[in-house]
Amino acid sequence: MTPDWRKVIAHVDMDAFFAAIEQLEHPELRGKPVIVGADPRGGRGRGVVSTASYEARPYGVHSAMPISRAYQLCPHGIYRKPDGALYASYSRKIFAILEEFTPLIQVVSVDEAFLDVSGSVHLFGGVAKLGAAIKARIHAVTGLTASVGISNSKSVAKIASDYQKPDGLTIIPPEAVQDFLDALLVTKLWGAGKKTVENLARLGIVTVRQLREYPLEVLEKKFGKMGPHLHRLARGIDEREVVEREAIKSVSHETTFGEDHNDRELLNSTLLYLAEKVSTRLRKKDYRGKTIHLKLRFEDFSTFTRNKTLAHPTNLTEDIYKVCKALFEQFGELKKPVRLIGVGVSHLVAEAGSQTSLWDVENQRKAVLEKVMDQLQEKFGKAGLTHAETLTARKSRRKS
Repeated sequence: MTPDWRKVIAHVDMDAFFAAIEQLEHPELRGKPVIVGADPRGGRGRGVVSTASYEARPYGVHSAMPISRAYQLCPHGIYRKPDGALYASYSRKIFAILEEFTPLIQVVSVDEAFLDVSGSVHLFGGVAKLGAAIKARIHAVTGLTASVGISNSKSVAKIASDYQKPDGLTIIPPEAVQDFLDALLVTKLWGAGKKTVENLARLGIVTVRQLREYPLEVLEKKFGKMGPHLHRLARGIDEREVVEREAIKSVSHETTFGEDHNDRELLNSTLLYLAEKVSTRLRKKDYRGKTIHLKLRFEDFSTFTRNKTLAHPTNLTEDIYKVCKALFEQFGELKKPVRLIGVGVSHLVAEAGSQTSLWDVENQRKAVLEKVMDQLQEKFGKAGLTHAETLTARKSRRKS
């Protein structure tokens, strides 16, 4: 490693992870367009695509696309429902492999992670050999391919891992970072979302080079704190460290109905079901949150969010449900049926590190009862023990 490599960051991203696992487990699917996600129901499906194999992508199918649209583009594709337990087992194998290369691993998702290999790259004979070793080890153990990007910062390593997908290895040395970035569109920058890209385009900024050369004071005026951040990324400056375990910022859950609904009873029972899901996850992770979020998407795909911040953090189903129900009532009479509904909690604090207040004492009995319910549900299943109102929502989902 030369002195220029003061920091060596690798970004490992599995290729079409869910679809690749399906093709590996079912050899008859290899070479065919495999689409993992909701049931397309002959083009009438309501969910989204989780992952599309590389054979499906020439048809325009990609992740997060409505499954109905995917079916229109690729009706002959092979549609598979996600197998969470199977994918999780592969994910555990992959992260165990990554620990062979460094203890400094930041898990981004089930199929993606950053590695700080600054202290171990010399053990593998250099940056290129390290990258090749990571890829080879993953393939040898799992049969899957990964794309790896390596540079001196997280943002450039992440861009690099996507540069030669699938099965790619892209190394951007420090002295080559600026030339590499200048040739890219701003859409490639990590954190540049759709709206940000659109606003940049209004300023005539389409490439990273144009962003780098744009006056910083104008960017700050137009984008606030995001302006200087984007300007630094355009120059390859990213001081963010690889954090072994990032603090959870929010917990949320949402559901898409099989048919659009404006039945208040059904929607309220679905809210309670989602509040149960979110509160259970919060308690399992020993977190409470102060801000409750409600998300509604209507039949025309128009989407609205409402939120309320509480005086005290909570992880109780009752609290979350009551707030979401009140937020829901703010919409008044529903002029359009609801397609999707979601519940979330943010501004989280760890239970162990929070101070006990009178509010906490008064709610301890409820908290104990809900944790007992969590344990019973984990042992006997949710169907046998739940809030009665959620049964309406569950029956509706089974029918749809």
